Amino acid sequence: MSSEDFLKKQVHHIDIKEFNAVPLMEQFEHMAFQARNLARAARIYDEMLSHNACTVILCLSGSLFSAGLKKVVSDLVSLNMVDVIVSTGAVIVDQDFFEALGFKHYQGAVTADDGQLMRNHIDRIYDTYIDEDELRICDNTVKKIADGLRPGAYSSREFIRIMGEYLTEEDKGKGSVVRAAYTNGVPVFVPAFSDSSAGFGLISHQWKQGSGPKVSIDSVKDFLELTRIKIASKDSGLLMIGGGVPKNFAQDVTVAAEIIGRDVPMHRYAVQITVADERDGGLSGSTLKEAHSWGKVDEGNEQLVFCEATIGFPLIASYAYHRGRWRNRSQKDYNTLLDKGRNERE
Repeated sequence: MSSEDFLKKQVHHIDIKEFNAVPLMEQFEHMAFQARNLARAARIYDEMLSHNACTVILCLSGSLFSAGLKKVVSDLVSLNMVDVIVSTGAVIVDQDFFEALGFKHYQGAVTADDGQLMRNHIDRIYDTYIDEDELRICDNTVKKIADGLRPGAYSSREFIRIMGEYLTEEDKGKGSVVRAAYTNGVPVFVPAFSDSSAGFGLISHQWKQGSGPKVSIDSVKDFLELTRIKIASKDSGLLMIGGGVPKNFAQDVTVAAEIIGRDVPMHRYAVQITVADERDGGLSGSTLKEAHSWGKVDEGNEQLVFCEATIGFPLIASYAYHRGRWRNRSQKDYNTLLDKGRNERE
């Protein structure tokens, strides 16, 4: 078998505008277990959007866009339903930027012969496939971008904004989250940026530069920039899909602000969709109630939902979209705020 035999059926991205989840959520409210939790989570997200002063931070973890959730996030960005994104590198680079370059993810099978997939340069993400040769092109495109930059330390947000600028100038990636975020001034932070296709591109760049000046990623700069956003916000809310580093990174800014002498409130709203267990003490499963003990998340407007993301996230997003309270929000354009602060320091 050749790679063409495996890469046949493309993954399609769900469109929250094509179905109205409001009636379903209204039914879920009168049920129990995760149905009722999901309905409450949707109402809390909708409440965030009803307050113009509330900064909405979307956290993304897991193989979300490869599974068909890219358009959900792209629409949330374009419709001004999200102000900041904190993500893993795989979601933003290996999946979104990868597809923005013209490549696709394909439906596969968990029962596939992984040895045969490897021989055909096909990588498996549970029941989806990705072409490794195309992924190498994604790596090299990141290297090309880095090669063209002035050497120095960039936050992941700065580098991803430049990636969005690249897509815009090359007229690629319509529907891409990276491009939509660039167009709408939405900062995208990837705290573990090297843990992705970007890491391969940047290591190639630095290897080529040798001992000479080079581009690097400053994760502390990321932390400071996100903390500056929290300081500039009156209120903030977290919509967390999965857990791990993005979840903790976004929660930590309340403590960071306090440490540098700024008095900021805890995140007023918090929603998390996860299937992780809290009993091992891991970040992905830690409860929002636990986060309150750290001074990160306020009590009263938080909801943890034990649900797989491809099911729960589109329903929450569709509910908020069709409720329409996002229509009165003004664009915050935190990219401009952060770039202005950088220029003033320079």
